[in-house]
Amino acid sequence: MAKDKTLYTCSECATTSPRWLGKCPGCGAWNTLVESVPEAAPGKNRLSGAGQYAGLAQAQAVLPLAAIEATEVARSASGIEELDRVLGGGVVEGGVVLIGGDPGIGKSTLLLQAMDALQRRGLPTLYVTGEESGAQVALRSRRLGLEASQVNVLAEIQLEKILATIEATQPAVAVIDSIQTIYSDQLTSAPGSVSQVRECAAHLTRLAKATGIAVVLVGHVTKEGALAGPRVLEHMVDTVLYFEGDTHSSFRLVRAIKNRFGAVNEIGVFAMTEKGLKGVANPSAIFLSQHAEPVPGSCVLVTLEGTRPLLVEIQALVDGGGPSPRRLSVGLERDRLAMLLAVLHRHAGVACADQDVFVNAVGGVRISEPAADLAVMLSITSSLRGRALPKGFIAFGEVGLAGEVRPAPRGQERLKEAAKLGFTVAVVPKANAPKKPIPGLEIHAVERVDEAMDVVRGLG
Repeated sequence: MAKDKTLYTCSECATTSPRWLGKCPGCGAWNTLVESVPEAAPGKNRLSGAGQYAGLAQAQAVLPLAAIEATEVARSASGIEELDRVLGGGVVEGGVVLIGGDPGIGKSTLLLQAMDALQRRGLPTLYVTGEESGAQVALRSRRLGLEASQVNVLAEIQLEKILATIEATQPAVAVIDSIQTIYSDQLTSAPGSVSQVRECAAHLTRLAKATGIAVVLVGHVTKEGALAGPRVLEHMVDTVLYFEGDTHSSFRLVRAIKNRFGAVNEIGVFAMTEKGLKGVANPSAIFLSQHAEPVPGSCVLVTLEGTRPLLVEIQALVDGGGPSPRRLSVGLERDRLAMLLAVLHRHAGVACADQDVFVNAVGGVRISEPAADLAVMLSITSSLRGRALPKGFIAFGEVGLAGEVRPAPRGQERLKEAAKLGFTVAVVPKANAPKKPIPGLEIHAVERVDEAMDVVRGLG
C-alpha cells in the first residue's frame, strides 16, 4: 500500500488522521493513534441505507442449538505429557495458541521439542523463525539431542511469504517465533508495532480456521509480565499459555490463562535440563519442604491448579519490626495478607501489628485462590509463637472477615491427594469434611479461625 494512503486511527475515539500525531485531534488523548488499513472508496457494491444487504448475499439457514450435532474436536498429542495437559489433551486441529514468557525462560526450547515429537508421530510440521537463522535453530536442536530431527524450518519475517509457504507445504502444526518480528507489506509501520501485530495475527488466525492447520504464536512480554501488543491478540486466539518461574531456577511452570478446548489455570511443570525441558511427574515434590523435622513458620497447603491438586509449602517469618512494620508476600496477594493479619488479630487474638511479616510460596508458584487463607494464617501463628506444626500436617480453607472458615472447591480431591503423599493430619473447613473417613488421614473440621487455632494447640 502506498505510504500516502496510510491512515492513523485513534484507539479511544476512532478519529482518523492522514499522518501520525502524538495527540489525538478528536479526544485529546496522547499516543493513541495507530496505523490502520483504509477502507475502499464507496462504489456500486458498497452498503448504504435501508435494505442495504438485498441482492448482495443470500440469507443463510439457521438452526437451534438442540439440532446441531456436537462433535469432539480432533486433537494430536505431542507426547510431552505436561504440555498436553495444559493444552487440554493435545494440539487441536485449526486451533491457535499464543504462548508468552520472559526472554530465555524456554519458550523456543519447548516448542522445538514439541514440533520434533509431533513430526516423529507422523504429523508434518513447520517452524517459522523470525528472531534466529536456520543455523541457530539447528544448533539448538543439536544441544537438545535432536540431531536427526525432520522438522521443517523457515527463516522469514514477511507475512505474505509465510502464508504462501504454509499454504504450499500444508503442515499440521506451524510455529511462528515470534509474532512481534513478523510484518505485512500492507502496513508501513515497523515490525512489533500494535498495527502489525494485530494484522499479522488476524491473517494467521484466519488461515488456521480455513485450513485446519494448528498455529502456535510466540509472544513477547512487557516489563509487567503481560503479553506485548494489543489485548485483542489474546481474544482472537483459542488458547493463551504463560511461562512462569525464575530463570535462575531449573523449574518452569506453563499455565493456561485461556483455553477454549480445555481447563483454564491448568499448569504443566517442567525441569530445565541439558537436553531441554522435561516434564515433572510429581510436581508436589518441588513445592514441599525438604526439612528433616518440622520447623516453625511452615504449613503445607493443598491448592488446586486447573484439574490438578498440588501440595505447596507456605513459609512465614514474623520478626520484630519498627514504627512501620513491613508486610511482604511472594507468590501470594499482598493486600490479602494485610486482611488476614487483621482477621487473625480480631478473631483469634494473635497480634502482629508491631511485627514484620514475610510470607512465601515455595518453588516460585503463584497462588491466587482464597483457599490458601487458612494455611497462611497457621504458618504466621507458628512463626510468631516459635512452635512447629505437627509432622504430616496440611490445611486449606478460605477465611472471611467475620472469622468464618469457608469451604474450598473439590475438597475431597485435595484430601485424597494429601493422603496419597503420606500426610496424616488435616485442618479443613467443616463443609469439606468427607462423609467417609480417608485411610491414614486424621481430619479436623472447623467453622471458625479460633477453632483452627485451638485444634493446632491441641495437636502441638
